[in-house]
Amino acid sequence: MSAAAERGERQFTIGISLKLYMGVAESASWAASLARIARNHPAAAATDIFVAPSFPALPAVAGALTGSRIRLAAQDVFWEDAGAFTGEVGAGQLVEVGCSVVEIGHAERRRLFGETDEIVAAKAATSARHGLQPLVCVGEPEHTSAPLAALEVVTQIDAAFAGATPGEMRPWIVAYEPHWAIGRQQPASTAHIAQVLDALALWGAESGHRPTLLYGGSARPGTLTELADTTSAVDGVFLGRYAHDPRTLTSVLNEIDALAT
Repeated sequence: MSAAAERGERQFTIGISLKLYMGVAESASWAASLARIARNHPAAAATDIFVAPSFPALPAVAGALTGSRIRLAAQDVFWEDAGAFTGEVGAGQLVEVGCSVVEIGHAERRRLFGETDEIVAAKAATSARHGLQPLVCVGEPEHTSAPLAALEVVTQIDAAFAGATPGEMRPWIVAYEPHWAIGRQQPASTAHIAQVLDALALWGAESGHRPTLLYGGSARPGTLTELADTTSAVDGVFLGRYAHDPRTLTSVLNEIDALAT
């Protein structure tokens, strides 16, 4: 169970990735708008919110988030701590600039850069060792049935946790993002998502690694409410382009406020 569930509470999480859409100044301005929203919205105090800008924007965004409850995340990490690895960024460096979450194994990393389950596991292990909370992305490459999708993502997350040491990490975050739904006009169907999240929750209960479960893949305002009405396994959403407008955070926090009452 998640820590919130163990306390009898239902805490939700909102994650946002900017990918490579904004420059440094634009990312900082956007983050400052989110920080203002989080300071004033009643649901923000009980919601875990994190944002993942590009690497060069991390220090500027960290400054813009000062005084808010929003956590800083990175979009990737290298599996070694240091060495002759030109262009790579280590987990220790991410901690130095203020990150507490790191995204690992996104569909684009797998498709464009050939990342495998073994690479994802190595990146997750080094992140956890440095005190970063791994955000592991899982999802089936092709549109298939929910049971087959569930088998695929459970295999992926089982591999990602292969080197995990529970004593050295906070609960992991797992974002279910079916590859075929990323960037599309519509997310996967609520029934499909719910079945896969339920399978991931069952895996967590049986393995003792109950992660925080998010849905990404064209998630938008309204997605969390639909899922929360269908399955208790969903802990939040991982947003992309729909959150480029800061008002999206207000919309999703409004949903959380309604779900809480």
